[in-house]
Amino acid sequence: MAYDCIEVRPLTRRIGAEIGGVDLTRPLGSQQQVEIHQALADYQVIFFRDQPLGHEAHKAFGRLFGDLAIHPGVAGLVDHPEIVAIHADAESKYIAGENWHSDLTCNAEPPLGSILYMHTVPRDGGDTMFASMYAAYEALSDRMKAYLEGLTAVHDGDHVYRPLFPDLDKRYPCNTHPVVRTHPVTGRKALFVNASYTIRINEVPEEESDAVLAYLYQHCANPNFHVRFRWRPHSVAFWDNRCTQHLAVWDYFPDVRSGFRVTVAGDKPF
Repeated sequence: MAYDCIEVRPLTRRIGAEIGGVDLTRPLGSQQQVEIHQALADYQVIFFRDQPLGHEAHKAFGRLFGDLAIHPGVAGLVDHPEIVAIHADAESKYIAGENWHSDLTCNAEPPLGSILYMHTVPRDGGDTMFASMYAAYEALSDRMKAYLEGLTAVHDGDHVYRPLFPDLDKRYPCNTHPVVRTHPVTGRKALFVNASYTIRINEVPEEESDAVLAYLYQHCANPNFHVRFRWRPHSVAFWDNRCTQHLAVWDYFPDVRSGFRVTVAGDKPF
Protein backbone atom coordinates (compact mmCIF):
# COMPACT_ATOMS: atom_id res chain seq x y z
CA MET A 1 0.00 0.00 0.00
CA ALA A 2 0.99 3.64 -0.34
CA TYR A 3 1.76 5.35 2.96
CA ASP A 4 0.18 8.79 3.08
CA CYS A 5 0.16 9.65 6.81
CA ILE A 6 3.43 8.13 8.00
CA GLU A 7 6.97 8.03 6.68
CA VAL A 8 8.45 4.56 6.11
CA ARG A 9 12.16 3.94 5.53
CA PRO A 10 13.05 0.27 4.98
CA LEU A 11 16.30 -0.79 6.65
CA THR A 12 17.01 -4.06 4.81
CA ARG A 13 15.53 -5.96 1.87
CA ARG A 14 13.86 -8.55 4.12
CA ILE A 15 12.99 -7.03 7.49
CA GLY A 16 12.75 -3.76 9.38
CA ALA A 17 11.72 -0.16 8.78
CA GLU A 18 11.96 3.16 10.59
CA ILE A 19 8.68 5.03 10.91
CA GLY A 20 8.50 8.83 10.98
CA GLY A 21 5.83 11.50 10.94
CA VAL A 22 4.02 10.25 14.04
CA ASP A 23 3.95 11.23 17.71
CA LEU A 24 3.26 8.16 19.86
CA THR A 25 2.86 10.32 22.97
CA ARG A 26 -0.47 11.57 21.56
CA PRO A 27 -3.55 9.78 20.21
CA LEU A 28 -3.03 8.68 16.60
CA GLY A 29 -5.41 9.46 13.77
CA SER A 30 -7.38 6.59 12.26
CA GLN A 31 -5.38 6.57 9.02
CA GLN A 32 -2.10 6.65 10.96
CA GLN A 33 -3.29 3.60 12.87
CA VAL A 34 -4.16 1.77 9.65
CA GLU A 35 -0.79 2.55 8.12
CA ILE A 36 1.19 1.50 11.20
CA HIS A 37 -0.72 -1.79 11.23
CA GLN A 38 0.22 -2.23 7.58
CA ALA A 39 3.86 -1.29 8.17
CA LEU A 40 4.14 -3.96 10.87
CA ALA A 41 2.69 -6.53 8.47
CA ASP A 42 5.00 -5.40 5.68
CA TYR A 43 8.27 -5.08 7.62
CA GLN A 44 7.79 -7.39 10.68
CA VAL A 45 9.59 -5.00 13.02
CA ILE A 46 9.21 -1.22 13.00
CA PHE A 47 11.18 1.47 14.83
CA PHE A 48 10.37 4.97 16.05
CA ARG A 49 12.76 7.71 17.20
CA ASP A 50 12.33 10.56 19.68
CA GLN A 51 9.24 9.22 21.43
CA PRO A 52 9.41 10.01 25.19
CA LEU A 53 6.62 7.63 26.15
CA GLY A 54 4.93 7.73 29.52
CA HIS A 55 3.37 4.54 30.83
CA GLU A 56 -0.18 5.47 29.80
CA ALA A 57 0.84 6.45 26.28
CA HIS A 58 2.87 3.24 25.99
CA LYS A 59 -0.12 1.12 26.97
CA ALA A 60 -2.48 3.12 24.77
CA PHE A 61 -0.28 2.49 21.73
CA GLY A 62 -0.15 -1.23 22.48
CA ARG A 63 -3.91 -1.45 22.86
CA LEU A 64 -4.37 -0.21 19.30
CA PHE A 65 -3.24 -3.72 18.30
CA GLY A 66 -5.09 -5.82 20.90
CA ASP A 67 -5.35 -6.59 24.58
CA LEU A 68 -2.17 -6.29 26.64
CA ALA A 69 -0.82 -9.55 28.02
CA ILE A 70 0.52 -10.10 31.53
CA HIS A 71 3.94 -11.78 31.48
CA PRO A 72 3.70 -15.22 33.17
CA GLY A 73 7.36 -15.30 34.18
CA VAL A 74 8.36 -11.74 35.08
CA ALA A 75 6.34 -9.41 37.31
CA GLY A 76 5.20 -6.11 35.87
CA LEU A 77 5.34 -2.72 37.55
CA VAL A 78 3.29 -2.41 40.73
CA ASP A 79 0.94 0.23 39.33
CA HIS A 80 1.16 -1.00 35.73
CA PRO A 81 1.20 -4.83 35.69
CA GLU A 82 1.10 -4.84 31.87
CA ILE A 83 4.50 -3.12 31.76
CA VAL A 84 7.75 -5.02 32.38
CA ALA A 85 10.92 -3.09 33.24
CA ILE A 86 13.93 -3.91 31.07
CA HIS A 87 17.05 -2.83 32.94
CA ALA A 88 20.74 -3.68 33.09
CA ASP A 89 23.61 -1.99 34.94
CA ALA A 90 26.86 -2.75 36.74
CA GLU A 91 25.06 -5.05 39.20
CA SER A 92 23.44 -7.22 36.51
CA LYS A 93 24.44 -10.89 36.35
CA TYR A 94 22.43 -11.52 33.18
CA ILE A 95 20.07 -9.67 30.85
CA ALA A 96 16.79 -10.70 29.28
CA GLY A 97 16.91 -11.99 25.74
CA GLU A 98 20.58 -12.87 25.20
CA ASN A 99 19.57 -15.84 23.01
CA TRP A 100 17.58 -15.85 19.76
CA HIS A 101 13.92 -16.20 20.69
CA SER A 102 10.35 -15.15 20.07
CA ASP A 103 8.64 -13.89 23.22
CA LEU A 104 6.65 -16.34 25.31
CA THR A 105 6.11 -19.06 22.73
CA CYS A 106 5.48 -21.29 25.77
CA ASN A 107 2.04 -19.67 26.06
CA ALA A 108 -1.02 -21.40 24.62
CA GLU A 109 -1.59 -18.18 22.66
CA PRO A 110 1.84 -16.59 22.13
CA PRO A 111 1.97 -12.79 21.84
CA LEU A 112 1.12 -10.91 18.69
CA GLY A 113 4.00 -8.57 19.37
CA SER A 114 6.07 -6.61 21.85
CA ILE A 115 6.70 -2.87 22.11
CA LEU A 116 9.95 -1.88 23.79
CA TYR A 117 10.65 1.72 24.80
CA MET A 118 14.21 2.56 25.90
CA HIS A 119 14.75 5.85 27.72
CA THR A 120 18.38 5.27 28.75
CA VAL A 121 20.96 3.55 26.56
CA PRO A 122 24.76 3.30 26.57
CA ARG A 123 26.75 5.57 24.31
CA ASP A 124 27.93 2.54 22.35
CA GLY A 125 26.53 -1.00 22.15
CA GLY A 126 23.28 -2.45 23.43
CA ASP A 127 21.81 -3.08 19.98
CA THR A 128 18.93 -5.49 19.38
CA MET A 129 19.01 -7.89 16.44
CA PHE A 130 15.88 -9.15 14.70
CA ALA A 131 15.51 -12.10 12.32
CA SER A 132 12.77 -12.69 9.75
CA MET A 133 11.26 -16.14 10.11
CA TYR A 134 9.56 -15.64 6.74
CA ALA A 135 12.98 -15.32 5.13
CA ALA A 136 14.33 -18.25 7.13
CA TYR A 137 11.47 -20.48 6.02
CA GLU A 138 11.59 -19.37 2.39
CA ALA A 139 15.34 -20.10 2.21
CA LEU A 140 14.84 -23.76 3.14
CA SER A 141 14.99 -26.40 0.44
CA ASP A 142 11.72 -27.79 -0.87
CA ARG A 143 12.61 -31.17 0.66
CA MET A 144 13.11 -29.59 4.11
CA LYS A 145 9.86 -27.65 3.80
CA ALA A 146 8.04 -30.91 2.98
CA TYR A 147 9.70 -32.64 5.95
CA LEU A 148 8.67 -29.91 8.41
CA GLU A 149 5.08 -29.64 7.17
CA GLY A 150 2.69 -30.94 9.83
CA LEU A 151 5.31 -31.31 12.59
CA THR A 152 4.67 -29.85 16.03
CA ALA A 153 7.06 -28.88 18.81
CA VAL A 154 6.89 -28.40 22.58
CA HIS A 155 7.61 -24.91 23.93
CA ASP A 156 8.35 -24.90 27.68
CA GLY A 157 8.80 -21.88 29.96
CA ASP A 158 9.94 -23.81 33.03
CA HIS A 159 13.60 -24.20 32.09
CA VAL A 160 13.70 -20.49 31.16
CA TYR A 161 12.23 -19.02 34.35
CA ARG A 162 12.83 -21.64 37.06
CA PRO A 163 16.61 -20.93 37.25
CA LEU A 164 15.91 -17.21 37.56
CA PHE A 165 13.23 -17.56 40.26
CA PRO A 166 14.00 -20.85 42.07
CA ASP A 167 12.14 -19.85 45.24
CA LEU A 168 8.81 -19.29 43.52
CA ASP A 169 6.33 -22.16 43.73
CA LYS A 170 4.90 -21.49 40.29
CA ARG A 171 3.93 -23.52 37.25
CA TYR A 172 5.16 -21.99 34.00
CA PRO A 173 3.38 -22.48 30.65
CA CYS A 174 4.21 -25.40 28.38
CA ASN A 175 2.41 -25.83 25.06
CA THR A 176 2.66 -27.44 21.63
CA HIS A 177 2.72 -25.40 18.41
CA PRO A 178 3.35 -26.11 14.72
CA VAL A 179 6.97 -25.99 13.61
CA VAL A 180 5.83 -23.90 10.63
CA ARG A 181 3.03 -21.45 11.34
CA THR A 182 0.89 -19.38 8.98
CA HIS A 183 0.67 -15.70 9.81
CA PRO A 184 -3.00 -14.81 10.45
CA VAL A 185 -2.72 -11.42 8.69
CA THR A 186 -0.35 -11.93 5.77
CA GLY A 187 -0.93 -15.65 5.13
CA ARG A 188 2.83 -16.17 4.80
CA LYS A 189 4.56 -19.19 6.35
CA ALA A 190 7.23 -18.73 9.01
CA LEU A 191 9.45 -20.99 11.08
CA PHE A 192 8.16 -21.12 14.65
CA VAL A 193 10.82 -22.78 16.79
CA ASN A 194 13.42 -21.00 18.90
CA ALA A 195 16.37 -21.95 21.06
CA SER A 196 15.00 -20.38 24.25
CA TYR A 197 11.65 -22.12 24.56
CA THR A 198 11.44 -25.06 22.10
CA ILE A 199 12.56 -28.36 23.66
CA ARG A 200 11.60 -31.03 21.12
CA ILE A 201 9.70 -31.98 17.98
CA ASN A 202 6.91 -34.38 18.87
CA GLU A 203 6.59 -36.63 15.82
CA VAL A 204 10.20 -37.88 15.52
CA PRO A 205 12.70 -39.66 17.84
CA GLU A 206 14.54 -37.49 20.36
CA GLU A 207 17.91 -37.72 18.60
CA GLU A 208 16.35 -36.68 15.30
CA SER A 209 14.50 -33.85 16.99
CA ASP A 210 17.72 -32.55 18.55
CA ALA A 211 19.53 -32.64 15.20
CA VAL A 212 16.73 -30.94 13.25
CA LEU A 213 16.26 -28.22 15.86
CA ALA A 214 20.01 -27.57 15.98
CA TYR A 215 20.02 -27.16 12.19
CA LEU A 216 17.04 -24.80 12.25
CA TYR A 217 18.55 -22.64 15.00
CA GLN A 218 21.80 -22.37 13.05
CA HIS A 219 19.84 -21.60 9.89
CA CYS A 220 17.88 -18.79 11.57
CA ALA A 221 21.14 -17.17 12.72
CA ASN A 222 22.07 -16.42 9.09
CA PRO A 223 22.71 -12.64 8.93
CA ASN A 224 20.97 -12.46 5.53
CA PHE A 225 17.68 -12.70 7.47
CA HIS A 226 18.55 -9.98 10.02
CA VAL A 227 18.28 -6.32 10.83
CA ARG A 228 20.26 -4.70 13.66
CA PHE A 229 18.77 -1.74 15.52
CA ARG A 230 21.03 0.82 17.20
CA TRP A 231 19.16 2.39 20.07
CA ARG A 232 19.13 6.06 20.94
CA PRO A 233 17.37 7.53 24.00
CA HIS A 234 13.57 7.50 23.62
CA SER A 235 13.50 5.02 20.76
CA VAL A 236 10.75 2.41 20.33
CA ALA A 237 10.87 -1.00 18.67
CA PHE A 238 7.66 -2.88 17.83
CA TRP A 239 8.18 -6.44 16.60
CA ASP A 240 5.76 -9.10 15.39
CA ASN A 241 6.46 -12.22 17.46
CA ARG A 242 4.55 -14.39 14.98
CA CYS A 243 7.20 -14.03 12.28
CA THR A 244 10.40 -12.79 13.95
CA GLN A 245 13.01 -13.70 16.52
CA HIS A 246 15.24 -11.25 18.36
CA LEU A 247 18.41 -11.13 20.42
CA ALA A 248 19.64 -8.47 22.85
CA VAL A 249 23.38 -7.81 22.56
CA TRP A 250 25.04 -7.39 25.99
CA ASP A 251 28.24 -5.66 24.97
CA TYR A 252 27.90 -2.57 27.19
CA PHE A 253 28.60 -3.81 30.73
CA PRO A 254 28.79 -2.01 33.19
CA ASP A 255 26.78 0.81 31.58
CA VAL A 256 23.07 1.35 32.11
CA ARG A 257 20.45 0.35 29.57
CA SER A 258 16.89 0.87 30.78
CA GLY A 259 13.33 0.97 29.50
CA PHE A 260 9.90 -0.65 29.52
CA ARG A 261 8.03 -3.21 27.44
CA VAL A 262 4.39 -4.01 26.83
CA THR A 263 3.23 -7.19 25.16
CA VAL A 264 0.20 -7.43 22.87
CA ALA A 265 -1.81 -10.63 23.28
CA GLY A 266 -1.92 -13.00 20.32
CA ASP A 267 -3.73 -16.11 19.17
CA LYS A 268 -3.16 -19.83 18.80
CA PRO A 269 -0.67 -20.61 16.01
CA PHE A 270 -1.92 -22.63 13.03
